[in-house]
Amino acid sequence: MKFVTAKEAIELIKDNDTIATSGFVMAQVAEEILTELENKFLETGKPNHLTFVHAAGQGNGNGGAMDHVAHEGLIKRIVAGHFNLAPKLGALVNSNAIEAYNLPQGTISQWFRAVGGRRPGLITKVGLQTFVDPRLDGGKISSKSTEDLVELMNIDGEEYLRYKQFPINVAIIRGTTADTVGNISCEDEIASGEVLGIAQAAKASGGIVIAQVKRIAEVGSINPHLMRVPGLLVDYVVECSDIAKYHRQTDGSILEPSFCGITRKPLASLSKMKLDNRKIIARRCAMELTPDSSVNLGIGMPEGVSLVANEEGIGNFLTLSIEAGAIDGVPAGGTDFGAAYNPTGIYDQPSHFDFYDGGGIDLAILGLAETDEIGNINVSKFKGHVAGCGGFINITQNAKQVVFCGTFTAKGLKTEVQDGKLVIVQEGANKKFLKEVEQVTFSGKYAQSVEQPVLYVTERAVFKLTPKGLELTEIAPGIDLEKDVLALMDFKPIISPDLKLMDERIFKDDIMGLKEGE
Repeated sequence: MKFVTAKEAIELIKDNDTIATSGFVMAQVAEEILTELENKFLETGKPNHLTFVHAAGQGNGNGGAMDHVAHEGLIKRIVAGHFNLAPKLGALVNSNAIEAYNLPQGTISQWFRAVGGRRPGLITKVGLQTFVDPRLDGGKISSKSTEDLVELMNIDGEEYLRYKQFPINVAIIRGTTADTVGNISCEDEIASGEVLGIAQAAKASGGIVIAQVKRIAEVGSINPHLMRVPGLLVDYVVECSDIAKYHRQTDGSILEPSFCGITRKPLASLSKMKLDNRKIIARRCAMELTPDSSVNLGIGMPEGVSLVANEEGIGNFLTLSIEAGAIDGVPAGGTDFGAAYNPTGIYDQPSHFDFYDGGGIDLAILGLAETDEIGNINVSKFKGHVAGCGGFINITQNAKQVVFCGTFTAKGLKTEVQDGKLVIVQEGANKKFLKEVEQVTFSGKYAQSVEQPVLYVTERAVFKLTPKGLELTEIAPGIDLEKDVLALMDFKPIISPDLKLMDERIFKDDIMGLKEGE
């Protein structure tokens, strides 16, 4: 093992290498190494024609993380779970300038372990009947993508997908501390992510492992229980030259102690939500929460559910989890997404997705971008623009119950609550309930085949999935069924014979009393 600078580390990368990178948004991203990779390419044109593989979305929308490699000639192929956080990279994908594959985040993180064990890829049901299924797109999201990375298999009369193995030449990972023999810990990180799996994949492939850390310590300094990557897997260590610039805990925080167990944050300090569309939707979703349940919340609109649960005093009755690895606590949002305030535990991302894939989530609450008459959901591709599926497929396909939530229309929607009734001040320009979604990120047909309960919650209407399609079960007080709901859908849903108003407490600026079970 050698200690090197970021510039020296880049000299180890060769043309045509396949590189795996750790990271969740900007957490655990080896930002200094990726910055130097970009600098060298812009100066010399080397290294070039590289393939990159990463699980979670890596970027901040402002040139960080994977946007550093978004240059034609530098990158030949990308295999990733999410692209929306790296708009420059997304532009290359959307313009078909590079080969591009979008595969489920959790499956990629587990796939690293399969490569590390020299197994014949990863075999799983995750992705069946979605765009990842080779009977649809096989995860290909660029016209230049011709190689089949996903194969349909039949084992004992059941369908599975095999995510094929290919070698990793270079692993670029990030931890907190490295000792003098290369053991890596992650005590200041929001999670340990998939750093171990990536390192094992590279070593099993005959490749090298480069780790960026905040500090160097004497051997024996790291508690054995905190060591996440053993030195025997690490070839080179880069000590970060500027922590505030290149080694932030998250994009929004240099170091928030309550994200990693150093301290606990008083939950009363978290801001109370105002009574708007986001809170209306979060409140209706929170009514699906049950005591002692395991719950996963997605990014964006679903983040509000944890704030409502905390406001209602029921946050401690649930076990919330985030795919990056945090268990319990209150999920952070915005530029801190991926972290949790006051987690009671943090473990590696591949194992976390084993739990998800194994049906460990009682209730998943995720975003609703587009849906259609048979209950399919699209959150990954819109008008040719690829955002990516992230962990959406793993989570929604295997949760015992799923709630999709979002506003009924998009782009410009404005509402008010007046005297306990919802008033549409300005309608959104874009419909979200379509005849057919552009890309199937969640399969209504598959959900029906496994008898999975599914709800679709908006600020003005609630639907449930039935064998005959979407059924409208609730509308908000003050909403006109024909004008405000049916006229803004590209299909006619089933109207429940027991259609009712959404709970009136949702539209009042008082505690709803969920703790008392009212």
